[in-house]
Amino acid sequence: MWTETKTEMKEVGRSRASLGHRVLNTLLLCTGDMEHLNKYMQDKSFVLQLAVWGLRGVTRVILANNPLSGALIMAALYWASPWQGLLGTVGTLVSTLTAVIMGQDRAEVSGGHHGFNGMLVSLLMGVFSSAGDWYWWLLLPVCFGSATCVFLFSGLSSLMVHWDLPVAVFPFNIIIILYLLCTGPDNPYFPHHRIVPPGALDPNGTDIIALEMVRGVPLGVGQIFACGAMGPSLLILGALVLYSPLLAAHALLGSAVGTLAGLSMAVHHGYLYTGLSGFNGALGCMAVGGLFFTFSWRTHLFAIASAFLSAYADIALGNLLGTVGIPACSWAATLTATLMLMLTGSLAENRIPTGQVMAPEHNLHSRSQWAAAEITDRESTA
Repeated sequence: MWTETKTEMKEVGRSRASLGHRVLNTLLLCTGDMEHLNKYMQDKSFVLQLAVWGLRGVTRVILANNPLSGALIMAALYWASPWQGLLGTVGTLVSTLTAVIMGQDRAEVSGGHHGFNGMLVSLLMGVFSSAGDWYWWLLLPVCFGSATCVFLFSGLSSLMVHWDLPVAVFPFNIIIILYLLCTGPDNPYFPHHRIVPPGALDPNGTDIIALEMVRGVPLGVGQIFACGAMGPSLLILGALVLYSPLLAAHALLGSAVGTLAGLSMAVHHGYLYTGLSGFNGALGCMAVGGLFFTFSWRTHLFAIASAFLSAYADIALGNLLGTVGIPACSWAATLTATLMLMLTGSLAENRIPTGQVMAPEHNLHSRSQWAAAEITDRESTA
């Protein structure tokens, strides 16, 4: 009797352990770059493939590459503003379809490389527009600007490949500035809000609401998608956690660094409370902290330095470009990350080739394999 009971208990324990193991494996399949999904989608319809390509492009904005994370981010955008969600969808699809029509590299298209710049252009056109939501004429510049991003991406990639540098969001930054310069605040068809430099505002005293400043840290992650609502920003952060917890930690760290940098420069409190002071720091920190470099204590310190440099450069560029009515967008983080990728010395030893960049956790594992292979090659040569 007791023997049978013990046997049954062991079988129940084994079944539970097996179930837990299967659940864990299923969850792991949803994390990282989800490479297995590419093989599964090869024989599927073009519409389904386009949806996956677009969702990967959505996550490329935040330096990730996971279609499930992209679906969560799109849900966050529609939650914050259905109009902004629609613009982001249109921008991503138009730029991706343009790349397909132009015959761009299939691996780049399926990886979402031609979707994220178009999405950012469409989102920022909507944010800066003073015509209000559901101004349907705005879809014209959204479609044109998103398509133009593909031409710029293709041209810049042939130039930057010589230094193994990513094109990143250079096309977005160029297109949105050209659009704002062409239209202006008083344009009868596409008016936009006046851009005011952070340092040009009236002094607002030294009273800081600590809780509001803390709230600005997660909002800095949401501001990467021009989203200033707390709930959607947390969902965007959750989507980043799904892709890579290490990358999400660096996003929060970089946003906090950017907030401190803004506080030290006495920027308007609204920039601190809404996350506008933190999103460039978040991008600069993520790029170095495990994405383009294998994670170590040295690269972690460089990531913090990159966040500070991105944040201070954003303040400087914001004050400079704001005098002529142009926003700094993400120029600071883009330029800082590009400079970091061109550094030599000990940091360069941890650099991951652009074409081999994946989730930081996978990069760390791959780096150890590369190191072992190099040692084996040296021993065989000797």
